[in-house]
Amino acid sequence: MGIKFTILLRVRLAFMFVLAFSLAIIWKVAHLQIVEGAHWKEVAEEILLDYKDVKATRGNIYSDNGSLLATSLPFYQLAFDPTAPKDKYFREGIDSLSMLMSRFFGDRSPEEYKRKLTDARKKRKRYLILSEKNLTYGQKKIISSWPIFRLGQFRGGVVFDKIDKRHRPFGYMAFRTVGFVNDQNQGAGLEYSYNSQLGGKKGEALFQRIAGGNWRPLYDENYVKPEDGYDIQTTLDVNLQDVAEDALYRHLLRHDADYGTVVLMEVKTGEIKAMANLSKNSAGGYEERYNYAVGDQGLTEPGSTIKLASLLALFEDSDLNLKDTVFGDWGRHAFYDRIMVDSKPEGYGTLTVKEAFAYSSNIGVAKLVVDHFGSKPQKYIDYLQKFGLGKKVGFQMAGEAQPYIKNTYDSSWSGISLPWICHGYEMKLAPIHTLCLYNAVANDGKMIKPIIVKEVRKADKILEKYETDEIVEKICSEKTLAKAREMLEEVVVSGTAKNIAGTHYKIAGKTGTAQRLVKGRYTKTYYTSFAGYFPADKPKYSCIVVIDNPKGYNQYGADVAAPVFKEIADKVYATDKEMHKLLEEKKFFDKEGIFPMVKAGFLEDLRYLCNHFGISNHANEKEDWVAAVPKNNAIIWQNRVVRKELVPDCKGFTLKDAMYVLGNNGLRVEYSGTGRVVQQSLVPGQRIVKGWTIHLKLG
Repeated sequence: MGIKFTILLRVRLAFMFVLAFSLAIIWKVAHLQIVEGAHWKEVAEEILLDYKDVKATRGNIYSDNGSLLATSLPFYQLAFDPTAPKDKYFREGIDSLSMLMSRFFGDRSPEEYKRKLTDARKKRKRYLILSEKNLTYGQKKIISSWPIFRLGQFRGGVVFDKIDKRHRPFGYMAFRTVGFVNDQNQGAGLEYSYNSQLGGKKGEALFQRIAGGNWRPLYDENYVKPEDGYDIQTTLDVNLQDVAEDALYRHLLRHDADYGTVVLMEVKTGEIKAMANLSKNSAGGYEERYNYAVGDQGLTEPGSTIKLASLLALFEDSDLNLKDTVFGDWGRHAFYDRIMVDSKPEGYGTLTVKEAFAYSSNIGVAKLVVDHFGSKPQKYIDYLQKFGLGKKVGFQMAGEAQPYIKNTYDSSWSGISLPWICHGYEMKLAPIHTLCLYNAVANDGKMIKPIIVKEVRKADKILEKYETDEIVEKICSEKTLAKAREMLEEVVVSGTAKNIAGTHYKIAGKTGTAQRLVKGRYTKTYYTSFAGYFPADKPKYSCIVVIDNPKGYNQYGADVAAPVFKEIADKVYATDKEMHKLLEEKKFFDKEGIFPMVKAGFLEDLRYLCNHFGISNHANEKEDWVAAVPKNNAIIWQNRVVRKELVPDCKGFTLKDAMYVLGNNGLRVEYSGTGRVVQQSLVPGQRIVKGWTIHLKLG
């Protein structure tokens, strides 16, 4: 009994334990399904269902004339609920639907599509993504007409999940200015700065979790529809933007520069018409990646463009005159332990104040400033602050840099600070800040805030309207403004920017070339600029051009930045009729009352012109080709005999009439000059030999 009984007892105990455990499992399963089933079903549904945000359609960004700069285009992803169609419709349409899908998407055969749809229906799948391809609205309409799908979402099971994608009709034009916003609502440019207006108001819908971790909307009675975003209209002119970007791009390539920026602004309104920012990429090309015109990375020592502010301060605080003189030494001058040099190695010698500014003499300007403000340097700094250079302009786009102007309270202030600050060092400004100063001079001393957004709209309804604000009511006196304008014009007439003179309109401005500070030391690399306005006698536009670290022989603002300014200004002038001067009215009559341009030609044309201008004219008989003979304040038409066999007399004819007459007589015509015929190579009246060529001289 010992061993056998022990073994049997253990086997029976083990069997009873397994049986009890199995019965417990069966009881628990039954209890969960029957007693607690309803509760856990609700829990499962809560896990598979969730309310999620529904994105609103983003608003549009327009240029000043209504051209689209950015818009949201609707795309659709195709999905299918295989359980929705009735058996009859599914059986009748599955073959045709599979064939059409195969042809349209081209990724599976009709048989593979049929098998995929049928298997999903058998497995009672409620949501099946048929293609990851983004469909256009036109493609959506085509697919909606296919068998089964034409029954709609509830009877046919077709689901088109809408996906909005941002589209730029002008490609990469003004890319950084228009900007972007990512899924975390981080970004740059107008898209980010006006995200609250453009983004609209999110909606909310119930979503169901399906296989693969995807969610499908159920759109039940609790669905909250999103509100579309508002539109914004900018001040940007797409034509001028294109001109600015093109000019900047070509000159950056030419000089192999690191980056460049251009800002073009209307003087009176402060509206930004173009803002281009291009920087070199790893491939050696240029693209818009950062807004150097406004942001911190564009915050640099401005160089000689700040000499305008220095002279404004001098004129305001003294009786300094443009004809007063300053000795510029021989190209080198010591301020304490530092040597200042001019770009002209041998120096400029004695200069008038206007010449010191026009030639951009560092020494000349520094000596003038130190002589007057040396004992009161903080007063000079206060003038810079008064001119609006020490604070932000409150630009409408996020990321505006904070200007920095050293003052006498800074621990780093030294004896050389004043002479170096007055020609653009030991201070930092973004291009937009420098431009505001030059625009103020052009705008009768009124400094205004640049704007780039004019309106926020909902359809045709204006919700917000923006106009420029005043930064400084009057930066200086009229007397000082007159001197400043004269100096700025002289820079282009005879100074550092004379290479951009000779246009049909006047340009006023100032070149700038600053050595770049790298790791605390000034290097032989440069930050070049040109700031100014045009037309100088009636300013309409102000503009600043900056090109950083140009390579090669020409590395100064006059050679690098100024030509970009002129190219932009020329194209603006060519397309803006308001900037063109009216031509003087020509005097058609001389002192004797004779119409001087009437010489010879086709009678009917000449008679029409004379009658139109009230000139008495007479013909003795009907002629075709005539010459005008003045007589008693009238014109007598004298016949010009034109016979096919004889060389006609074409003196006084326009080229058009001469070509007609000579060509009909079988002569080949060559000509030089412009105007009317004053000389012909063949004597009138001689007989024509076939193949002759006649040479006409016009004048």
